[in-house]
Amino acid sequence: MTKKTIRMTMAQALVKYLCNQYIEIDGKKEPLYAGVFGIFGHGNVTCLAESLEKVQENLPTWRGQNEQSMALAGIAYAKAKLRRQIMVATSSIGPGATNMLTAAALAHANRLPILMLSGDVFANRRPDPVLQQLEHFNNPATTANDAFKAVTRYWDRITHPEQIIQSLPQATALLLDPADCGPAFIGLCQDTQELACDYPEDFFKPKVHIVPRMRPDERQVNQAVDLLKSSKNPLIISGGGVRYSQANKALSNLAQRLQIPVVETIAGKGAFTHEDPVHIGPIGVVGSTSANYAAQRADLIIAVGTRLQDFTTGSWTAFDHRAQFITINAARWDAQKHQSLAVVGDAKVCLEELSGHLKDFKLDGKWLLSTKTEFSKWNKLLDELQAPTNAPIPTYAQVVGMVNKSAKPDSMMVTAAGGLPGEVSKGWRVKEPNTFDCEFGFSCMGYEIAGGWGVAMATSSRSTPIVMVGDGSYLMMNSDIYSSVLTGHKMIIIVCDNGGFAVINRLQNFKGGRSFNNLIQDCKVKKPFAVDFAQHAESMGALVKHCENLSDLENALEWANGTDRTTVISIVTDAYSWAPGDADWDVGVPEISDRSEVVEARKYQDQIRSKQRLGV
Repeated sequence: MTKKTIRMTMAQALVKYLCNQYIEIDGKKEPLYAGVFGIFGHGNVTCLAESLEKVQENLPTWRGQNEQSMALAGIAYAKAKLRRQIMVATSSIGPGATNMLTAAALAHANRLPILMLSGDVFANRRPDPVLQQLEHFNNPATTANDAFKAVTRYWDRITHPEQIIQSLPQATALLLDPADCGPAFIGLCQDTQELACDYPEDFFKPKVHIVPRMRPDERQVNQAVDLLKSSKNPLIISGGGVRYSQANKALSNLAQRLQIPVVETIAGKGAFTHEDPVHIGPIGVVGSTSANYAAQRADLIIAVGTRLQDFTTGSWTAFDHRAQFITINAARWDAQKHQSLAVVGDAKVCLEELSGHLKDFKLDGKWLLSTKTEFSKWNKLLDELQAPTNAPIPTYAQVVGMVNKSAKPDSMMVTAAGGLPGEVSKGWRVKEPNTFDCEFGFSCMGYEIAGGWGVAMATSSRSTPIVMVGDGSYLMMNSDIYSSVLTGHKMIIIVCDNGGFAVINRLQNFKGGRSFNNLIQDCKVKKPFAVDFAQHAESMGALVKHCENLSDLENALEWANGTDRTTVISIVTDAYSWAPGDADWDVGVPEISDRSEVVEARKYQDQIRSKQRLGV
């Protein structure tokens, strides 16, 4: 018997497929693809946009101001939804598409899902070269969209309308795969979008997806149990995978029962509240003295859901060389790092299985007590750093402390890049789980405001999200203030103006270099000047206040909670005062220099490298 078909264009079929994908969240069926961020051009306006216009009630389309920022908003949305709902970003060909490359790289680095659909050249090549087409003389099949191959987990180009029958389910499966999660890219040839095809009805049958939970090999679990039982000072590192697996309670219960301290990565921060009984702070380069104290003394590191990037490991100087590693991760690649005992599987399932094998095991509590004592010292230091003073310019720590104090428990805090990741990782005290989003896997300037827009969409039933952004990132990408005003997605934005790229100036000085081209005053400019960020944001429809001091900031934050749209607060902050850190970081320092400061910095860098673990 012949299967029933529906005749429609490729673009129409693509949109119909997206509208029929669902996911079960807490027992309720929700759309898997929650919406589309789009900027239309000749590569996607006549066919794809025609199809999207008809389904606005089921699959809303939001117009961005920049392709990179709209994709960043989509990524932040998925992150806030713990990777259980996905956004689509669509662009035309040429610069519209390549603008999304940075966002794709961010999603790839952070293991975050987004479906990117860009227009492409004509499959039939009759009009070649079309507007915005790159021509490769030795390979006419290569287009600008081939650049996405390096920064996506899934890549395809649709040159025939039937190809989406195979491609879209594969892209969807990847976006939901805990081990392989990342961005998916599909290039849509302009002439292929218009072609009609007889698609099988079954292709459009509503499907309810689930996020798979892969179970670990029993032998890996048994080996991990043996290592744990033989350890005296085990330490758990909680990564972003703990949040996405919703393994918060499983990890906290295991750690509390066994009396094991827990530290957090930047991506993992927010799985635990600041006051959790086993939590002792963030680890690594932007970490706490308490977490780094524990890392240096631990004989066993249990890394859960983390890719162990250099800011977590102090470029692999943070641990005793004799320490052993158990790495629990859904991705084999991450689980195998540094000769770890790999336990490959879903974080929640792995932790529950470990717990079942350790019912009769418990440490005596002295190790946890000693680390909690160090955490108390860290909290006392934070109190001192964040306390208001009479200094004419407030520090980042003071601003972060004030904003944190005023934040509602369920408000998501969003930031990225520059000096703020270090300051909020150290100084932001999480009040409720999953209320912290610091993009630092790709350290992408410009994520902050775009991400805040996506978070505001994703958390509409919660308190207003708070975005903290430096002046450098603000100047790089701010147009989604306008987007959020247009769409009614309120966020509170705090712009910390320290006169340029201050944290990189700090690194430049710390490694012996002169201040150069980072702070505005050290750039090749006619005259240093200040930007009126409040006035700029007001021109895009935001409500604004500029603060001269911490008292002004406190009053402005209270006012911002009651406004009816995106609100921007600006405040000048100290470019030279930072929360202290005690972990090392490996960067390149010149081997030869005529500056004595660089020579000394190079000697210190050699000392750092002498402490690094070499993967064994």
